[in-house]
Amino acid sequence: MIEMHLGGLGFDPKNMSPIVLLRDTEERNFLPIWIGMFEAAAIAMELQDFKPPRPMTHDLLIKFCEGFGASVDRVVINEINDNTFFAVIDLKQKGSDEKIRIDSRPSDAIAVAVRTNAPIFVSESVMMKAKMVNAEKDEKETKKFNSFIDNIKPEDFSSYFDSR
Repeated sequence: MIEMHLGGLGFDPKNMSPIVLLRDTEERNFLPIWIGMFEAAAIAMELQDFKPPRPMTHDLLIKFCEGFGASVDRVVINEINDNTFFAVIDLKQKGSDEKIRIDSRPSDAIAVAVRTNAPIFVSESVMMKAKMVNAEKDEKETKKFNSFIDNIKPEDFSSYFDSR
């Protein structure tokens, strides 16, 4: 397992699809994962410390787990198949060494991790198969990603959710 950190959010310049960018701790490898607009908005809102008037689905999931005495231990991007990523959310039960593993989309798992400060891991097999960017090998691509990440604003997601 390789620990990754949220490098940022952005849009694919080709089709304007949202992307979450994970980076390793040395900032040498970047893993872009295309996600849905609502999940991107949920991640962006949490990163900007925006609290909606009512709980979002990810907040509800966390409260639900806490209500049953569990907390988020970590999230793991554990598989890639036909360019589709898969993830799990690992929970730990209070007073027990037993872990509970919940199947999840990576975007939802990352949204939960951001809210709980849980670590994000990616399996080595996913890193080998995925279309990741290596900063040392592809300086031009890395600069393009960094520019793209640096210019994203939370307002870019505002038209995709309703804050009623």
